[in-house]
Amino acid sequence: MSDSQSGSEKLWGGRFGKSTEKLMEQFNASIGFDQRLYRVDIEGSRAQAKALTRIDVLTQEECDQVLAGLDQVEAELDAGKLALTDDLEDIHMAVEKRLTELVGDAGAKIHTGRSRNDQVALDERLYLRQAVGETIDRIDGLMQVLLQSAEKHVDVILPGYTHVQQAQPIRFAHYAMALFWMLDRDRGRFVDCGLRADAMPLGSGALAGSAYPVDREFVRETLGFARVTDNSIDAVSDRDYFLEFMSAASILMGHLSRFCEDLIIWSSSEFGFVELDDAFSTGSSMMPQKKNPDSLELVRGKTGRVYGNLMSLLTVMKAIPLTYAKDMQEDKEPFFDTVDTIWISLDVFAGAWQTMVVKGERMVAALDGMILATDLADYLVRKGVPFRTSHRVVGELVRTALDRGVRLEALDLETLKAASGVFDEDIHTLLSPEKSTTQRNLYGGTGQDSVLKQMDAGRHLLVGRSGKADV
Repeated sequence: MSDSQSGSEKLWGGRFGKSTEKLMEQFNASIGFDQRLYRVDIEGSRAQAKALTRIDVLTQEECDQVLAGLDQVEAELDAGKLALTDDLEDIHMAVEKRLTELVGDAGAKIHTGRSRNDQVALDERLYLRQAVGETIDRIDGLMQVLLQSAEKHVDVILPGYTHVQQAQPIRFAHYAMALFWMLDRDRGRFVDCGLRADAMPLGSGALAGSAYPVDREFVRETLGFARVTDNSIDAVSDRDYFLEFMSAASILMGHLSRFCEDLIIWSSSEFGFVELDDAFSTGSSMMPQKKNPDSLELVRGKTGRVYGNLMSLLTVMKAIPLTYAKDMQEDKEPFFDTVDTIWISLDVFAGAWQTMVVKGERMVAALDGMILATDLADYLVRKGVPFRTSHRVVGELVRTALDRGVRLEALDLETLKAASGVFDEDIHTLLSPEKSTTQRNLYGGTGQDSVLKQMDAGRHLLVGRSGKADV
């Protein structure tokens, strides 16, 4: 039968009398990417063996043989000594085949009452649990970096922008804490994803449930799940745990990407607000002077990749009739790629932010001559002038300053009084970037006291999670 494995030699091949085409074998195989599930697959098989022993499918001696065999399979995979070829199809069949080679009939019993459908659902949920935990650790690490940066730069004032036009002065610490709170919500989405996925599907079989009285609560407790799945059809059809993780990942990357955009622009010679460390920059093959913010550009670019992974799996899942179809094998590559991408993106972004130089003098120097216009209007409002009237008056003064080529705060008192008799000598002591931020000291604003309070709230948040905050 040429170089293809005959159907009867496959673990599922009893019904087949013809070999699988080599091309089809390659097309069908997922072992090239699902092999990273081997540890959780073996963990699930250990629990399966113990459960089968409790209902006398395996004797205690056979169970001991199976557990020892699984230990050996894991050791061989850890050491890279077990060949994982396409004819093995997937990691589940590879582990079972090698286990049976090692322990014989006891290994051949391990799949009793179990389908690859509920087996893969179990493996994915176990792996997802690890992925969520490591993602949360990285988010916490970046939040710590942002809190330290805010503490260091609490007195730095820079232009705040809307529509990529200077709007009002803000504190750099306030800007850094904006990402801190975005990440806190991102973290919550991953936590929620993990909670919803924390259900044990083994015992669902192919779709209808196992015909063997396996103690699902025992398996749940053994594997550390919060509960068992409620419906066998749902359990093997479901991939929303991956979709939810990838959705949370997409929102996370969107947040990082927007801050990358700012920092990339701010690192240009035209702005010079920040300078990235050499360790997170690259050069040009042609232009010797170039220092490129490639770390941030790659995070920004990889955001589209994560979005694409989410759309890929949404598209795969949208029309699969219940319960299982081979289409669902396409869930793993986009998920694994998403995990790898957000992990390195979080690490690189944290490193780039932690090591960059914030140039406060350049930020203050860049404040344009009209950025205190809202403060001028607020002055009139506090003197009893209706806001809409104040808005019009200050708009006319902005035009006057632009026509004269001076900063708004440089207009003399005579000019101000001509626009509104409410203006008085005190106006010139109130128009400064520092005073502007001080006027916004309500909680959540950019005033120093307010920023210090939100930093304190952030510090308590991290202390509650880790027991310490290195700030």
